[in-house]
Amino acid sequence: MTADEKTSLAEFLDLAAAVTGSGYRGEKREYHFSDDADSGKAAANVPVADTDAADDSLEKVAAAVRACTACKLETTRKNAVPGEGVLNPLVMVIGEGPGADEDETGRPFVGRAGQLLDKMLASIGLSRDSNCFIANVIKCRPPANRDPQPDETAACASFLERQIRIIKPRFILCAGRIAAHTLLNTTEPIGKLRGKFVDFQMGDLTLPFLATYHPSALLRNEDLKRPAWEDLKLLRTAIEEAVK
Repeated sequence: MTADEKTSLAEFLDLAAAVTGSGYRGEKREYHFSDDADSGKAAANVPVADTDAADDSLEKVAAAVRACTACKLETTRKNAVPGEGVLNPLVMVIGEGPGADEDETGRPFVGRAGQLLDKMLASIGLSRDSNCFIANVIKCRPPANRDPQPDETAACASFLERQIRIIKPRFILCAGRIAAHTLLNTTEPIGKLRGKFVDFQMGDLTLPFLATYHPSALLRNEDLKRPAWEDLKLLRTAIEEAVK
Protein backbone atom coordinates (compact mmCIF):
# COMPACT_ATOMS: atom_id res chain seq x y z
CA MET A 1 0.00 0.00 0.00
CA THR A 2 1.33 3.44 -0.87
CA ALA A 3 1.61 6.28 1.63
CA ASP A 4 -1.19 8.17 -0.16
CA GLU A 5 -3.46 5.10 -0.03
CA LYS A 6 -2.81 4.68 3.69
CA THR A 7 -3.55 8.36 4.34
CA SER A 8 -6.80 8.18 2.36
CA LEU A 9 -7.87 5.07 4.27
CA ALA A 10 -7.04 6.58 7.66
CA GLU A 11 -8.89 9.82 6.84
CA PHE A 12 -11.92 7.85 5.63
CA LEU A 13 -11.99 5.82 8.86
CA ASP A 14 -11.73 9.01 10.92
CA LEU A 15 -14.68 10.50 9.04
CA ALA A 16 -16.72 7.29 9.28
CA ALA A 17 -16.11 7.09 13.02
CA ALA A 18 -17.23 10.69 13.43
CA VAL A 19 -20.42 10.19 11.41
CA THR A 20 -21.39 6.90 13.05
CA GLY A 21 -20.07 7.75 16.51
CA SER A 22 -20.28 11.05 18.32
CA GLY A 23 -21.27 13.03 15.21
CA TYR A 24 -18.38 15.37 15.95
CA ARG A 25 -15.35 15.58 13.70
CA GLY A 26 -12.38 16.07 15.95
CA GLU A 27 -9.19 17.86 15.16
CA LYS A 28 -7.76 16.59 11.87
CA ARG A 29 -4.84 14.26 12.42
CA GLU A 30 -1.59 14.41 10.54
CA TYR A 31 -0.33 11.13 9.12
CA HIS A 32 3.22 10.23 8.18
CA PHE A 33 2.95 6.92 6.39
CA SER A 34 5.54 5.37 4.12
CA ASP A 35 5.08 3.19 1.07
CA ASP A 36 5.21 -0.55 1.60
CA ALA A 37 8.07 -2.30 -0.15
CA ASP A 38 5.54 -4.25 -2.21
CA SER A 39 2.42 -2.14 -2.34
CA GLY A 40 0.44 -4.66 -4.38
CA LYS A 41 1.02 -7.42 -1.84
CA ALA A 42 0.28 -5.19 1.13
CA ALA A 43 -2.95 -3.94 -0.39
CA ALA A 44 -4.10 -7.51 -0.92
CA ASN A 45 -3.54 -8.20 2.76
CA VAL A 46 -5.58 -5.31 4.15
CA PRO A 47 -8.47 -6.89 6.11
CA VAL A 48 -11.96 -6.06 4.95
CA ALA A 49 -15.30 -6.64 6.64
CA ASP A 50 -16.97 -9.90 5.69
CA THR A 51 -19.59 -9.09 3.06
CA ASP A 52 -21.84 -11.95 4.21
CA ALA A 53 -22.38 -11.09 7.87
CA ALA A 54 -24.88 -13.93 8.35
CA ASP A 55 -22.15 -16.43 7.52
CA ASP A 56 -19.47 -14.80 9.66
CA SER A 57 -18.19 -16.28 12.93
CA LEU A 58 -15.73 -15.60 15.70
CA GLU A 59 -13.65 -18.50 14.44
CA LYS A 60 -13.38 -16.87 11.01
CA VAL A 61 -12.40 -13.55 12.56
CA ALA A 62 -9.78 -15.24 14.75
CA ALA A 63 -8.30 -17.06 11.77
CA ALA A 64 -8.15 -13.82 9.78
CA VAL A 65 -6.49 -12.00 12.69
CA ARG A 66 -3.82 -14.66 13.05
CA ALA A 67 -3.11 -14.62 9.32
CA CYS A 68 -3.14 -10.83 9.00
CA THR A 69 -0.09 -9.09 7.52
CA ALA A 70 -1.74 -5.70 6.92
CA CYS A 71 0.59 -3.66 9.14
CA LYS A 72 4.13 -3.80 10.48
CA LEU A 73 3.08 -5.32 13.82
CA GLU A 74 2.90 -8.73 12.15
CA THR A 75 6.70 -8.65 11.95
CA THR A 76 7.20 -8.18 15.71
CA ARG A 77 4.34 -10.13 17.30
CA LYS A 78 4.66 -13.60 18.76
CA ASN A 79 0.93 -14.24 18.80
CA ALA A 80 -1.99 -12.23 17.52
CA VAL A 81 -4.75 -11.81 20.12
CA PRO A 82 -8.24 -11.99 18.56
CA GLY A 83 -10.20 -11.92 21.83
CA GLU A 84 -12.26 -14.35 23.87
CA GLY A 85 -15.59 -14.75 25.61
CA VAL A 86 -19.15 -15.73 24.84
CA LEU A 87 -21.70 -14.99 22.15
CA ASN A 88 -24.49 -12.53 22.98
CA PRO A 89 -22.71 -11.23 26.08
CA LEU A 90 -24.09 -8.69 28.46
CA VAL A 91 -20.87 -6.71 28.09
CA MET A 92 -18.11 -6.44 25.53
CA VAL A 93 -14.94 -5.08 27.07
CA ILE A 94 -12.68 -3.29 24.59
CA GLY A 95 -9.15 -2.34 25.53
CA GLU A 96 -6.21 -0.83 23.71
CA GLY A 97 -4.03 -3.75 22.64
CA PRO A 98 -2.07 -6.78 23.82
CA GLY A 99 0.85 -6.49 26.21
CA ALA A 100 3.76 -8.85 26.77
CA ASP A 101 1.73 -11.55 28.55
CA GLU A 102 -0.99 -11.44 25.93
CA ASP A 103 1.59 -11.61 23.13
CA GLU A 104 3.02 -14.75 24.76
CA THR A 105 -0.31 -16.52 25.22
CA GLY A 106 -2.52 -15.19 22.41
CA ARG A 107 -5.21 -14.34 24.99
CA PRO A 108 -6.51 -10.88 25.98
CA PHE A 109 -6.02 -9.32 29.42
CA VAL A 110 -4.09 -12.12 31.15
CA GLY A 111 -1.28 -10.13 32.78
CA ARG A 112 -1.52 -8.12 36.01
CA ALA A 113 -3.94 -5.65 34.42
CA GLY A 114 -6.02 -8.53 33.10
CA GLN A 115 -6.18 -10.20 36.47
CA LEU A 116 -7.40 -6.92 37.95
CA LEU A 117 -9.95 -6.60 35.16
CA ASP A 118 -11.31 -10.06 35.97
CA LYS A 119 -11.72 -9.02 39.61
CA MET A 120 -13.41 -5.77 38.59
CA LEU A 121 -15.87 -7.62 36.37
CA ALA A 122 -16.51 -10.28 39.02
CA SER A 123 -17.41 -7.53 41.51
CA ILE A 124 -20.53 -6.79 39.44
CA GLY A 125 -21.32 -10.34 38.41
CA LEU A 126 -19.48 -10.46 35.08
CA SER A 127 -17.01 -12.99 33.67
CA ARG A 128 -15.41 -13.76 30.34
CA ASP A 129 -16.49 -17.36 30.91
CA SER A 130 -20.21 -16.67 31.15
CA ASN A 131 -21.44 -13.24 30.08
CA CYS A 132 -18.60 -11.12 28.64
CA PHE A 133 -16.45 -10.90 25.56
CA ILE A 134 -13.02 -9.27 25.82
CA ALA A 135 -11.14 -7.80 22.88
CA ASN A 136 -8.83 -4.94 21.91
CA VAL A 137 -8.80 -2.19 19.33
CA ILE A 138 -5.63 -3.70 17.86
CA LYS A 139 -4.88 -7.40 17.83
CA CYS A 140 -1.06 -7.42 17.94
CA ARG A 141 1.30 -5.98 20.54
CA PRO A 142 3.08 -2.75 19.60
CA PRO A 143 6.80 -2.90 20.42
CA ALA A 144 7.52 -1.82 24.01
CA ASN A 145 3.77 -1.29 24.50
CA ARG A 146 3.88 2.03 22.67
CA ASP A 147 0.60 3.65 21.59
CA PRO A 148 -0.89 2.12 18.44
CA GLN A 149 -0.29 4.13 15.27
CA PRO A 150 -3.15 5.20 12.98
CA ASP A 151 -2.32 2.68 10.25
CA GLU A 152 -2.33 -0.11 12.84
CA THR A 153 -5.77 0.77 14.23
CA ALA A 154 -7.02 1.16 10.65
CA ALA A 155 -5.73 -2.31 9.76
CA CYS A 156 -7.65 -3.84 12.69
CA ALA A 157 -10.85 -1.81 12.41
CA SER A 158 -12.78 -4.38 10.39
CA PHE A 159 -11.92 -7.19 12.81
CA LEU A 160 -13.45 -5.33 15.75
CA GLU A 161 -16.50 -4.34 13.71
CA ARG A 162 -17.07 -7.97 12.71
CA GLN A 163 -16.74 -9.11 16.32
CA ILE A 164 -19.29 -6.56 17.52
CA ARG A 165 -21.77 -7.58 14.85
CA ILE A 166 -21.30 -11.29 15.54
CA ILE A 167 -21.54 -11.28 19.33
CA LYS A 168 -24.19 -8.53 19.63
CA PRO A 169 -23.30 -7.25 23.13
CA ARG A 170 -25.86 -5.43 25.24
CA PHE A 171 -23.24 -2.93 26.49
CA ILE A 172 -19.71 -1.86 25.63
CA LEU A 173 -17.25 -1.16 28.45
CA CYS A 174 -14.27 0.70 27.04
CA ALA A 175 -11.07 0.34 29.06
CA GLY A 176 -8.70 3.24 28.76
CA ARG A 177 -7.83 6.39 26.87
CA ILE A 178 -6.53 4.88 23.64
CA ALA A 179 -9.54 2.65 23.07
CA ALA A 180 -11.97 5.47 23.92
CA HIS A 181 -10.22 7.92 21.61
CA THR A 182 -10.20 5.39 18.78
CA LEU A 183 -13.82 4.29 19.11
CA LEU A 184 -15.30 7.73 19.76
CA ASN A 185 -12.94 9.63 17.45
CA THR A 186 -12.15 12.20 20.11
CA THR A 187 -9.19 13.59 22.01
CA GLU A 188 -11.12 14.37 25.20
CA PRO A 189 -9.28 13.21 28.35
CA ILE A 190 -10.49 9.89 29.71
CA GLY A 191 -11.41 11.67 32.94
CA LYS A 192 -14.05 13.62 31.01
CA LEU A 193 -15.26 10.66 28.96
CA ARG A 194 -15.84 8.29 31.87
CA GLY A 195 -18.74 8.27 34.30
CA LYS A 196 -21.55 8.44 31.75
CA PHE A 197 -23.13 6.36 29.01
CA VAL A 198 -23.04 7.55 25.43
CA ASP A 199 -24.53 5.99 22.31
CA PHE A 200 -21.97 4.12 20.24
CA GLN A 201 -23.20 3.91 16.67
CA MET A 202 -21.82 1.54 14.06
CA GLY A 203 -23.93 1.55 10.95
CA ASP A 204 -27.36 0.28 11.94
CA LEU A 205 -26.23 -0.64 15.46
CA THR A 206 -26.52 1.62 18.49
CA LEU A 207 -25.05 0.34 21.75
CA PRO A 208 -24.73 1.85 25.24
CA PHE A 209 -21.05 2.73 25.66
CA LEU A 210 -19.27 3.41 28.95
CA ALA A 211 -15.63 4.44 29.17
CA THR A 212 -13.52 3.89 32.27
CA TYR A 213 -9.87 3.82 33.26
CA HIS A 214 -7.68 0.99 32.01
CA PRO A 215 -6.81 -1.51 34.76
CA SER A 216 -3.12 -0.78 34.19
CA ALA A 217 -3.80 2.86 35.13
CA LEU A 218 -5.34 1.67 38.41
CA LEU A 219 -2.19 -0.33 39.12
CA ARG A 220 -0.11 2.81 38.64
CA ASN A 221 -2.41 5.19 40.50
CA GLU A 222 -4.64 3.89 43.29
CA ASP A 223 -6.54 7.21 43.38
CA LEU A 224 -8.27 6.09 40.19
CA LYS A 225 -9.79 3.01 41.81
CA ARG A 226 -12.71 4.85 43.37
CA PRO A 227 -13.90 6.53 40.15
CA ALA A 228 -13.43 3.22 38.32
CA TRP A 229 -15.64 1.55 40.94
CA GLU A 230 -18.26 4.26 40.39
CA ASP A 231 -18.18 3.41 36.69
CA LEU A 232 -18.67 -0.27 37.45
CA LYS A 233 -21.63 0.49 39.70
CA LEU A 234 -23.15 2.58 36.91
CA LEU A 235 -22.74 -0.36 34.54
CA ARG A 236 -24.23 -2.77 37.06
CA THR A 237 -27.30 -0.57 37.50
CA ALA A 238 -27.77 -0.31 33.74
CA ILE A 239 -27.50 -4.09 33.35
CA GLU A 240 -30.01 -4.69 36.13
CA GLU A 241 -32.46 -2.36 34.42
CA ALA A 242 -31.90 -3.99 31.03
CA VAL A 243 -32.47 -7.58 32.20
CA LYS A 244 -35.56 -6.96 34.33
